[in-house]
Amino acid sequence: MKLRIATYNIHKGVSTIGGKPRIQSLKQALSTLNADLIFLQEVQGRHDVNAIKHAALWPDEAQHEYLAGAERHTAYGLNAVYDHGHHGNALISNFPIASSNNRDVSDHAYESRGILHCVVQADGARLHCYVIHLGLFARSRRRQTEALIEAVRESAPPDEPVIIAGDFNDWNNQLSDTLRECLGVVEVFDHNLPSRSFGTYLRRLSGRGPKLTPARTFPAAMPVLQLDRIYVRGFKVHAAKVLHGLMWSRLSDHAPIMADLELA
Repeated sequence: MKLRIATYNIHKGVSTIGGKPRIQSLKQALSTLNADLIFLQEVQGRHDVNAIKHAALWPDEAQHEYLAGAERHTAYGLNAVYDHGHHGNALISNFPIASSNNRDVSDHAYESRGILHCVVQADGARLHCYVIHLGLFARSRRRQTEALIEAVRESAPPDEPVIIAGDFNDWNNQLSDTLRECLGVVEVFDHNLPSRSFGTYLRRLSGRGPKLTPARTFPAAMPVLQLDRIYVRGFKVHAAKVLHGLMWSRLSDHAPIMADLELA
């Protein structure tokens, strides 16, 4: 079975400057991906102020429901709640979502974070999908990564495929090796390493060889930071790319990642 997946921090469906709604343009852009699974962060479940202020541009339903439409399945993990609304993570799927669970991994009062775990039934296979948005502080990210590892070990049997995707805020790439070692996952850009010649092998042994590094996705207009990731287990990665260009840079401050996978 082949799958196309994407992950995207949509910045609550508003422009980074001025806060003008972009949710309608986002829906059109996401439809061009032809993705089977879309992992979304900063999804606005409700925002009463924008609903009134931008009535003609703001959908009546929650953003994840609007983006999914009537033909696709969706799940939402509410993380941050405030007087005029709430936001969190979401999964949009072409396949039925058998179950979903949101685990609170907030590390302090100023950042509300969660892990949305969905079990997707795809052509007879059970796919464990985890939508992630980690904190801005290194200590918080480490503790949240420990919670993620615990969640995957508890909820995903070793013989069932796993996809972990989202905004890790891990600009110095401190978490990838821990996830690889503890969960047996690979990041979708790992295959971009140079060919494994004997010289490359020796350089890696000495610590001077090529390092496994995620792609740059932030800021979208000219990405320099490696914030967004897709980790998989039980899949072969055929291709992965960051989506650049004027259209994407206007929709969010993050650039989306898309990957083509095949169930191993």
